[in-house]
Amino acid sequence: MIDFAGSGVVHMTGGITALYAAKILGPRIGRFYDADGNELPEPVSFPPHSVALQVLGTFILWVGWYGFNPGSTLGISAAGYGDIAALCAVTTTLAAAAGSVSAMFTDMVLTRMKTGETMYDITMCMNGALSGLVGITAGCSVCEPWAAFVIGIVAGWVYIFWSSLLVKLKIDDAVDAIPVHFGNGMWGCIATGLFASPGLVDQAYGTSNYGWFYNWGMGSGSGKLLAIEICGVLFIIGWVGLIMIPYFLLLNAAGLFRVDALEEEVGLDISHHKGAAYDMSGPSEEAKEKYEISTSQRKLVVPADDGEENA
Repeated sequence: MIDFAGSGVVHMTGGITALYAAKILGPRIGRFYDADGNELPEPVSFPPHSVALQVLGTFILWVGWYGFNPGSTLGISAAGYGDIAALCAVTTTLAAAAGSVSAMFTDMVLTRMKTGETMYDITMCMNGALSGLVGITAGCSVCEPWAAFVIGIVAGWVYIFWSSLLVKLKIDDAVDAIPVHFGNGMWGCIATGLFASPGLVDQAYGTSNYGWFYNWGMGSGSGKLLAIEICGVLFIIGWVGLIMIPYFLLLNAAGLFRVDALEEEVGLDISHHKGAAYDMSGPSEEAKEKYEISTSQRKLVVPADDGEENA
């Protein structure tokens, strides 16, 4: 299995773990059901407290990916390693940019078809970029730049599909980690089985297992690498489920998996971390009233001109 920097073993593993956890944990109160357990007519969205910090965090992750993907060569001084690392940096950039644009504009088109209004969702843009990064992580060293662009475009669509599917299944993913990491972790592994270039595979691994599109173009039609990648995806799903599902069920049965309803309502910052992360209270009404009275009683003294003093 070709998974150069971990679309499967890192991102998909974390994403499927999150899926199992979210299903066992259940949705937040007020997301799909009210406090009494009655189903709501429409899912309720919980807006982020700071989109600016979300954008900043996304770009920090993007920059970090240049250590994650090119750094997976584990060296650069040996012959050929620099070329592999450089290719990883290029494919990583292209896939992230393509995923960002793909997710945002596809969401805009879908929203316009549904409501008749044109709106651009910055969250889609940011998660689309992360989806492209996850999608190219497996094949960053064996895919041509044009293939990285295609992988990023599809990654944006994969993200939108999985995000919508989770809502329909009433699985509450607060930050869309499952679509980004599980959905596009799978896509990254499968995409490697489709787009791995013969020359780049030989340079990075010294093997002859190429992407299915290249084998098909050469007349063989062999899908050996694609089949291996799919088997790897299925193994990760099963292996994580075997370990994590019993663990989460045990935590849930012991009452250690979820806070009670009151703690959830006030927020974990207050109930578990000794206070809110942000002081949004502002000055009291009494303090504001005193300030206004003080301001109204102030007298503005304007110095007299020299001519007026002499007069």
